[in-house]
Amino acid sequence: MQAFNPYLPSWEYIPDGEPYVFGDRVYVYGSHDKFNAPLFCWKDYVCWSAPVSDLSDWTCSGVIFRKNQDPMNKLGLRLLFAPDVAQGPDGRYYLYYAYDFLGAIGVAVCDQPDGQYTYYGHVHYADGTLFGRRKGDEFPFDPGVLVDNDKRVYLYSGFATKVPAILSGFHNLKNSGGVVIELDQDMITIKRDPKLLFPRKGNGPAGAFEGHEFFEASSIRKIDGKYVFVYSSCNNHELCYAVSDRPDGGFRYGGTLVDQGDLYMNGRTDERKALNYLGNTHGGMVELNGRWYIFYHRQTNQHSYSRQACAEPLERTTDGGFKQAEVTSCGLNGGPLEGKGTYPARIACNLWSKNGVCRYDKPFDKKAHPYFTQRGRDGDKDSVQYIANMQDGSVAGFKYFNIQDAKVVRIKVSGKGLGVVQVSAFPDFSRIECEIPVRPEEAEKMFSGALNLERNKCPLYFRFQGQGYINFWSFELS
Repeated sequence: MQAFNPYLPSWEYIPDGEPYVFGDRVYVYGSHDKFNAPLFCWKDYVCWSAPVSDLSDWTCSGVIFRKNQDPMNKLGLRLLFAPDVAQGPDGRYYLYYAYDFLGAIGVAVCDQPDGQYTYYGHVHYADGTLFGRRKGDEFPFDPGVLVDNDKRVYLYSGFATKVPAILSGFHNLKNSGGVVIELDQDMITIKRDPKLLFPRKGNGPAGAFEGHEFFEASSIRKIDGKYVFVYSSCNNHELCYAVSDRPDGGFRYGGTLVDQGDLYMNGRTDERKALNYLGNTHGGMVELNGRWYIFYHRQTNQHSYSRQACAEPLERTTDGGFKQAEVTSCGLNGGPLEGKGTYPARIACNLWSKNGVCRYDKPFDKKAHPYFTQRGRDGDKDSVQYIANMQDGSVAGFKYFNIQDAKVVRIKVSGKGLGVVQVSAFPDFSRIECEIPVRPEEAEKMFSGALNLERNKCPLYFRFQGQGYINFWSFELS
C-alpha cells in the first residue's frame, strides 16, 4: 500500500499531531477537530497508530480521554487543545493537555500508549498552587514534554497573544513567549520555576529569531545529544526549530522545518504567492526507519476548524540540522507515488486560485477560491472528500509521481464548468502535457485525454480554464 498526505482517512480531522514510537508502532496524539465545526478542537482525544514497517496502515484506538474527565470541565464545555505525551520514569504514559484558554495544564495517565487515560491532576507548584494561578505566571498553553536520559522531566509551554481575562477567568498572567519548567519525577509537581526561553516578537533581544519569533505550539525532542525545540512562529503557518546543548537554555534558531504554502523556499516570501491556503499549524518530529519526519496539519473547508494531519521527510544538513521540507502528496510513502492508478483529489498538496491564495484567519472572498471539503457528515466513514469551486485559473498540484509509461489521464469532476482541464508537470504551465475538455455535469463524470510526459519523477498540476466552476474528485493514470 502507498501512503498519502493527509495520511489518515479523509473523514478524520486530527491537527496538532505529536508522533512517538513506542515498541514497533508510531502513535500520533493530537487535538480532534470536527468537519465544518465553528471552533477549534471540538471533539474528545483519540489516538491513531501504524506499524513502523507500514506507514500506510493507520488504525484508530478510539477515544483515549474525554473532555469531561477533568473536574474543571465536568460539563464538557471547555475544548481540549493540543496535547503531548511522554513515558514517565515509572514506565506509564502521561498525557498533558490544556483546555482552550482555561489557564491550566492538566495531566492524565495510562499504562498503555493508546489506552483509556485517567485524570491525574494539574501541573502545580510544591505548595499546591496551580501553574497559571500565581500572579505573574506565564499563560499555560500548548504543553510539550521531555523525559531526558537522566529521568529529569521538562515541560514547555507558551502563547504569544494576550488572552482576555474574560476567556481565561484569571488576571495578571503574562504572555512573554515560550517557557521551560522542570518537573519532579511524579510528572506533575514543579521542581524549578518557569524560565522564559523564547521571547515573543518585540519582547526579546534585537535580531533574535528575527522574522520567525515564537508564537505557540511547543514541541521538544532530543536528537543526537542535542535538544531540538519545534514551534509555530509569528508567521503562524510554519513550523520552525531551535537547537541547544541543554534543555533549559542556550537555544539558537535553526530554520523553517515546513510551511503550509512552501514559503521561505526558493526565495518565496509573499504570502499571496504561497502554494496552498494558509492557517495555523502545529506538530512534532519523529524518527521512522532511520529517517526524521516533521508532522503538521493543513486547513480544509475555508477555515481553520477542520484541520487534517500531514507529514514530510526531513533532510539533514552537514552540521546536523534540518533542511526545510517541501509540502507533498507522498510524505510518508518513502518516495514518489506510482505513475499508474486512481488517486483522490484530496491528496493535492498545492491549491490556488487565479489570483493566488489567502489566509483563513483574515477576511477573504470565499466565492473566489477553491477549497477541500467533503460530501457527508462529520465522522461518516462513507463520506467523500474533494476539491470544490475550481474556477477559471484554479490549480490543484500533486507531488510526486514516478511517471514511466502512463499514456492516459482521466479526471472525475462535477459542477457547472465548461472549458478544459490542462495537465502539466510545471506550476506555470509553461508546457501542457494534456488538455481535457469538460462540460457541466450535476453528478460526477469521467473525462479523459492523452498524456504526453517524458519525465519520471515529477509533479502533476491540473488547471481549469473556462466558465463556471468544477468540483474535482479524483484522477486516474493508465
